[in-house]
Amino acid sequence: MFTPSAKNPILAISGPTSSGKTALGVELALRVGGEVVNFDSVQIYSGIEIATAKPSDKEKRGVAHHLIGYVDPGTNYTAADWARDAERSIAEIESRGRTAILVGGTGFYLRTLRQPLFDSPPTDGRLRERFREIQRRKGPEHLHLMLARLDPAAAERLQPRDAVRVIRALEVIFQTGRTISELRPLRQPAPELADRIKLFVLEPPREELYKLINERTKRHFAAGLVEEVKQLRAAGVRDDTNALGAHAYRRVCEYLRGERDLESAIERSKQDVRNYAKRQLTWFRREQGAIWLKGFGTDAGKADEVIASLDR
Repeated sequence: MFTPSAKNPILAISGPTSSGKTALGVELALRVGGEVVNFDSVQIYSGIEIATAKPSDKEKRGVAHHLIGYVDPGTNYTAADWARDAERSIAEIESRGRTAILVGGTGFYLRTLRQPLFDSPPTDGRLRERFREIQRRKGPEHLHLMLARLDPAAAERLQPRDAVRVIRALEVIFQTGRTISELRPLRQPAPELADRIKLFVLEPPREELYKLINERTKRHFAAGLVEEVKQLRAAGVRDDTNALGAHAYRRVCEYLRGERDLESAIERSKQDVRNYAKRQLTWFRREQGAIWLKGFGTDAGKADEVIASLDR
């Protein structure tokens, strides 16, 4: 029977948004003596609550959770920052004889932990502001065209509207004179724990998943999402930050700027999240060693499937 130790596998539970990752991660933690480490790139922020699916105290069921709501929404927080913080959290959990259970849907965070990035220059605030001004005036697609001229390989990997990563790729070029494509092979060595991460990916029926996504998005707006965004903006959080770049938050910002009506913001948010769920599944299909679990994390017997796999 699986028992926790410092050399046991580190469990990683992922899958598309609304697939029941939290419920499965908590159930496993209760079964194996574990603690949860979040790897959702929106749940890390404080004050960003309604549309993030942060687990409530009831959903946590007494299980300790780490790396949730601890980053100021105006902060430039990167995947490398998360990997550093996650490594520290895992070490602390295992020092207590507990099992670390990574739970989230941001595949890039998990990959960065398993395959660390190259050393990159610190953010130059003035340079970043110049690129953000270009984004505001000409749109993210213009930045992507700039990147395509300077680093075609990176532009091919990145979506034209992925302004955060496109801007970072441009910053590296302007600060170092070298492209991210040149620097990517110069990765730092993987930490010892990388080989112990055992990834499980939920794959629910698509129609049921999309129905849940649509219903949850409607609930977020009904719960006061627009007011939450107003408060964040009033507190100085900018529309072009990572925090307010998340799906529904982005559309609410467009609504508040007068670029779309409320009904359009709701419907576009539903579409954005459905598209994101598809991209998550595509991402994890490229992850080596992933073990796929048919259904939702809330399905009966799902934790048994994971534990049976660990015992084999």
